[in-house]
Amino acid sequence: MSNFLKKIDWLSILIYFFLVFIGWLNIYSASYSGETSSIFNTDAFYGKQLFFIGASLVLIILVLSVEAKFYERFSGVIYLISLLSLAGLFLFGKNVNGATSWYAMGGMTLQPSEFAKAATALALAKFLCDIQTDIHNIKDLFRAFVIISIPALLIIPQPDPGSALVYAAFFFVLYREGLPASYLLIGVFAVILFVSTLIYGTIWVFIGAAILLAITYFISKKRKKKVSVFKLILILITTCLFSYSVDFIYNNVFEQRHRDRFGLWLRLEKDPVKLEQIRKTIGYNTYQSESAIGSGGFIGKGFLEGTRTKGNFVPEQHTDYIFSTVGEEWGFIGSALVVVLFTLLILRLIIVAERQKSAFSRIYGYSVASIIFFHFAINIGMVIGLLPTVGIPLPFFSYGGSGLLGFTLLLFIFIKLDANRINEW
Repeated sequence: MSNFLKKIDWLSILIYFFLVFIGWLNIYSASYSGETSSIFNTDAFYGKQLFFIGASLVLIILVLSVEAKFYERFSGVIYLISLLSLAGLFLFGKNVNGATSWYAMGGMTLQPSEFAKAATALALAKFLCDIQTDIHNIKDLFRAFVIISIPALLIIPQPDPGSALVYAAFFFVLYREGLPASYLLIGVFAVILFVSTLIYGTIWVFIGAAILLAITYFISKKRKKKVSVFKLILILITTCLFSYSVDFIYNNVFEQRHRDRFGLWLRLEKDPVKLEQIRKTIGYNTYQSESAIGSGGFIGKGFLEGTRTKGNFVPEQHTDYIFSTVGEEWGFIGSALVVVLFTLLILRLIIVAERQKSAFSRIYGYSVASIIFFHFAINIGMVIGLLPTVGIPLPFFSYGGSGLLGFTLLLFIFIKLDANRINEW
């Protein structure tokens, strides 16, 4: 037992507890009503979160008590159970705020998508570490995409596009394991094309793509480099089809609230007066969040002294917008501390992943780092207005039992794998 404790990465655990503690303090502040009440009051968000923290401690003990090889050996079973739990929502799920993403369990709810991330990471690690898997082989790469895509496709129609978006984080893992950089470039190009379509429309995207490809052809011809005209035409057709699909999905699949958020983010309204009105109505959450963070200044207003926090100006401030409480009450110094803690945790996970002798442990470790980074980057970007509101919580910070338990499970499975340094069966 003492030998096992020596092998545990205590630095990652220490950062974890720091983040959970600071997160709870801000949940307490965001939900504090001014009346004297016990911190264990489960009628308040901070009391419930304290209960979830206690449950997380139990989960940590259970995860570290299980034999490390269990996670690799039964990764497929765990993944299948997670898919069934996601599919079961369409029959037995509870609708909350327009999304059927939870199971009702007595007076509590459970969100299976929070646990599906760990299950997907285990399944992907198991598949990629197989000696017969070659990520450069198109069939194996397709199978990897399928493993990543199935849970995302089950989450999208709940509808919960934010949780589904997180699965894009696994592309960082594939890149580390040998995915050609060209795939990442295609991904970047797709994002540019998506944004360009929303701003300029399909016709102008087609014209722009045709001009760029024509320039490419004439430059290559001038330099006497062979470029297939057929390939250029194929690229143009693919670009147009993708652009058309974006336009169709945006106008026919996205709900009005999603269109409003993207419209605000991309500043599609050109009239500055109307744009400001939209920011204060459709973009109310982000507008108030930015105002709260900006009012904190350099050192903040002090714990429980945030006027916008106490005035409940920011909706969902204890969940997705919890970082706005940090900005108002702790100021730039407190916000920087939180960013540094997350950065240290992510870098530490990458360092620990690189020292693994087992490919399974290394791949899983990169999955953990990528998922946390994705959540962290998008949530902070969303809260300060750099990205549209997509409903992604801040790991270990935002209120919610499923979120805290899911991230705790994700992290401590890797800590267990690292402590055992699995080499071979």
